Amino acid sequence: MARIYKRGRVWYIDIIVKGRRIRRKVSTSKRIAELALKDAEVKIAQNEFGFTRCDITIDKLIEMFLDYSRANHRPGSTNRFRAVLYNFLGYLKAHTNITCVSEITTEIIDKYKVYRRDSWVSPNGRLIKSDEDIKEHTRKGIKANTVNFELKTFNSLFNLAIKWGYLKENPVKGVKRLKVNDTRRLEFLSKEECQIFLKACPADLYPIFFTFLNTGMRKAELENLEWKDVDFQRRKIRICWKEFWQPKTGERDIPISPKLFDILRKLKVENDRSLKSNFVFPHNDGGKIKTKLRVKLIQIAQKAGIEDLTKVHTLRHTFASHLVMKGVDLPTVKKLMGHSVIETTLIYAHLAPDHLADAVDKLEF
Repeated sequence: MARIYKRGRVWYIDIIVKGRRIRRKVSTSKRIAELALKDAEVKIAQNEFGFTRCDITIDKLIEMFLDYSRANHRPGSTNRFRAVLYNFLGYLKAHTNITCVSEITTEIIDKYKVYRRDSWVSPNGRLIKSDEDIKEHTRKGIKANTVNFELKTFNSLFNLAIKWGYLKENPVKGVKRLKVNDTRRLEFLSKEECQIFLKACPADLYPIFFTFLNTGMRKAELENLEWKDVDFQRRKIRICWKEFWQPKTGERDIPISPKLFDILRKLKVENDRSLKSNFVFPHNDGGKIKTKLRVKLIQIAQKAGIEDLTKVHTLRHTFASHLVMKGVDLPTVKKLMGHSVIETTLIYAHLAPDHLADAVDKLEF
């Protein structure tokens, strides 16, 4: 079935394709509507109307995509994809009547982009769902980088739908990425702030945060660190692959400073005497640590009077920043931090003006 009809001054096309009824606004011109009808009839005959072998609900596609991600990506990446896609699914349910993948259009993606830029979010980008949760620390609109990451996630989702035969075109294809001009200033602690922060740490958390500051490890790297990864003889920590966890950018060695060596040696003795855990920083039951380190960090920072310290990752920035300010070259910092590309390490380059000047001074023409 295919026909055109008029409502007010506008002509519409009304068609049924594979059991689904589609109505679309065409034009105020009957002639153009008739041409659109003929075009639709040809596409239906050639099975090219834009529908695939079968349709699928968006929530079902998301679950299939997450299963695919669990098999092909790191757990951390899958968790980020899940957060992004569940936010999108929540938006569709609250603001549209869309349930199937074939109903997602470029217009919908663009509207969601506007919605995310106008929504209230927490400091780490979490969507604020109630006006009662809007506090002084919340802000309106997520960062451009976050919007672009979400668009990239949608692009991967719909590309996979095309590969699996549920879509013919990717609705993200025509969506413009945002210009990134809201990057934050690199934040790190001064030497004095490090000392104040560590002094405010409880005895059980001191070794953990001391290790962060003296190794630059990522949070997941510290949480999954086992005693077999600590080489006391060579005085090195090995960030390596495990059956239950994979490092973000491959394996690397981190030298152990003298004071950190003493702390780890003491922890090892205590562990061998009581818990006998495989983990360097275990939970009370000997398993992997369950302490919410970010919450503890914020509490300690408040106690120490250090403002704006809200992320464990700041301690990693602190490690790298002080290395560069001490004159350590960027390729070495890249290796210690486990960056996959030197461009990531270059965010610290401005901290070494004297070091860069000394390099130029070595030229003799």
